[in-house]
Amino acid sequence: MFNLNIIALKNAYKNNDITAKELIFSLRQQALEQAEYNAWITLLEETKLSEYLSYLEGKSVDELPLYGVPFAIKDNIDLAGTPTTAACPDFEYTPSKSAFVVEQLIKAGAIPLGKTNLDQFATGLVGMRSPYGEGVNAFNTDYVSGGSSAGSAISTALGQVSFALGTDTAGSGRVPAALNNLIGHKPTKGLFSNSGLVPACLSLDCITVFALNTQDAALITSIAGQYDENDSYARPNTPENLLRYFDPKLPKSFSFGVPAECDFYQNPETKALFEQTIKGLENLGGTKVTIDFEPFTTAAKLLYEGPWVAERWLATQNVKRESMLPVIQTIIGSAEGKTAADAFSAQYELQHFKKICDAQVDAVDFILTPTCPTQFTRAELRAEPIKYNSILGTYTNFMNLLDYTATSIPVGFTNNKVSWGVTLFSHAFRDIELLSYAGALHQTLELPQGSSEFPLQAFESSAIAAPQKNIELVVCGAHLEGFPLNWQLTERKATLISKTLSAAKYQLYALPDGKRPAMIRDDENGQAIQVEVWSMPMEHFGSFVAGIPAPLGIGKVELADGNWYCGFMSEGNAVLDATKITEFGGWADYIQSKN
Repeated sequence: MFNLNIIALKNAYKNNDITAKELIFSLRQQALEQAEYNAWITLLEETKLSEYLSYLEGKSVDELPLYGVPFAIKDNIDLAGTPTTAACPDFEYTPSKSAFVVEQLIKAGAIPLGKTNLDQFATGLVGMRSPYGEGVNAFNTDYVSGGSSAGSAISTALGQVSFALGTDTAGSGRVPAALNNLIGHKPTKGLFSNSGLVPACLSLDCITVFALNTQDAALITSIAGQYDENDSYARPNTPENLLRYFDPKLPKSFSFGVPAECDFYQNPETKALFEQTIKGLENLGGTKVTIDFEPFTTAAKLLYEGPWVAERWLATQNVKRESMLPVIQTIIGSAEGKTAADAFSAQYELQHFKKICDAQVDAVDFILTPTCPTQFTRAELRAEPIKYNSILGTYTNFMNLLDYTATSIPVGFTNNKVSWGVTLFSHAFRDIELLSYAGALHQTLELPQGSSEFPLQAFESSAIAAPQKNIELVVCGAHLEGFPLNWQLTERKATLISKTLSAAKYQLYALPDGKRPAMIRDDENGQAIQVEVWSMPMEHFGSFVAGIPAPLGIGKVELADGNWYCGFMSEGNAVLDATKITEFGGWADYIQSKN
C-alpha cells in the first residue's frame, strides 16, 4: 500500500521512488483485487489512463499542484467518454464533456481512476441502494459504508485513490467519511460548480471532497472551487475563503456550540467519543457554548417530509419508475400530491428557522455535532431501510437548506472496528476557516490515514502561506481613541493594540479644516509622532479605506521599533496651506493646546 496523502505522494515522485504511471496502474490493479467492497461502477482501462497520464509529460511535480494524484469520481458526475449511470443502468449515458469541477482537477494534474458506486440517484445515506452491489464498510464488512457517496469513500479509505469526489444533498458527503475514517468536506453551496452533475435536488446539491487529511481537503477545495458562469447556482468565492487562510494553528481562544442534548441512538461508545471530542477542543483553547438544536432538526424535516422531495421527482421525471429500485420509487413517489402552495409554505417556514439558527451560529466560531448518531449493520438496513437511513441523517439534513458549510472528521473507532466522526459547521464561505479548526483537532487524535497503517502526517507549513486575518492600522488623528471618528474603527470590530510613537522621521500638519492632521515623511528633519496601532479584520478594511476623503490615504508608516504598518498618509501638496504642528508631538496634545 502506498502513502497517498498529497504531500507524501508528490515527495515520492520528486525522489523518483515511483512514477505516476507505475502508481496509477498499480492502484487500478489493487481496485480490481478489492472488488468485493463494491466501490466501483467503472474502472478506466489502462489505455484511457495513459491518455490522462500523457498530460503530465514535460511538466514538473512543482508545476502542477495535483501532479499524478489519483482520484475517484462519484458516478453521478460526468467524466468525458465514460458512462454516467447514477447507479441506474437504464439511465446510462456517455457525456462528451467532463463536469466543470473534474476539468479543474485534471488541469491541475490529477488522474481519474474511474467512476464509483452510489445509492441510486444519490438518494440514501447507506450505500446499499445500488444494482451494482452494496457498498461495504472499509473496516468491517458487516457494516454499512454510508452513502450515497459510498464508492468514493470506500476507494479513498482503502488506499486506492488520494481523494474522491462525492455529492451531498442531505449528508452523502459526510456520513460515509465518518464511517470510513476520512475527512468529508461539504463546501459552501455554489462554491463548486454543478455543471455536469446529475441533480438530486438542483437547488441544494453540492459536489464534495473525501480526503485523508484537512490540508488535502483544503487544497482540493481551492482548486475545484472556481467560479463557473454557466452554472446558474454558482457563487463566486470570497477573498477570505482562499487556501492561504488555511491555518491549523488555532487562536488562543475560540468558542464552539454544542447541542444541549444529542441523540446517539442508545450507543454509549459514540456518545463517549463525542464527549472526548468536546474535551479535546477545550484543551485546544475552545469554550463550549450550549445551543438549542431544535430549530435545526425541525428545519431538517422539511427536506423529506416537505416539498423538496419534488425536486428529486423532477430530476428523474424522464426515468421509468420500474427502472428504479423499490426503495427509491417509494421515496421519490412521496412527491406525488405536493403543490405549489406547499412549496411556498415550506419556504416561509424555512426562512423563519434560518433566522433563528443563524443567530446561534453567529454567537460562536463553529458548531459541533455528531456526524451521525451511531453505526448500523447491513442486515439492520435491509430490515428497516428507511427508518435507519433517516437516523443516519439526524445531523446532516438541514445543512444545505440553511446554507451552511460543514466538515466531517473521524475522531475514533468503536469496538466493532468501524470509525465514527463529528461535524463542524458554520456560515457559507467559511470553508477554509472550518477546515483549519477541523485540522487542528484531527492532528491531536493519532489516527491512521483511512484503513492504512500510515499515521496522519504533520502539516507542511511551507505548502500553504501563513494566513492574514487582520490588518494592523496606524492612526494619528481623528481616529484616535476618544476622538470623533474612532467609531469608524470600533464599528468594524477593530481593537486597540498599542499606543506608541512613529519613527523620528515625520512632520505633522493640521489641515485647513482644523479637523484632521496630515503626516508627511521627512527623513532629515522629522520627529517621532504619537500614534495608535489598531487591528482590523481584513473583511472590513476595504470599506474603511473607501471612506477616507482626499487628500488623505493609506500608505506605509514606520514605527519607532522599526516595524512598518498601514497608516494614514497625505499627499505632499495638501500641506501647502496647512499649519505645521510637529512640535506638539501628536494630534491629541495639539487639540488640548487649542482648548
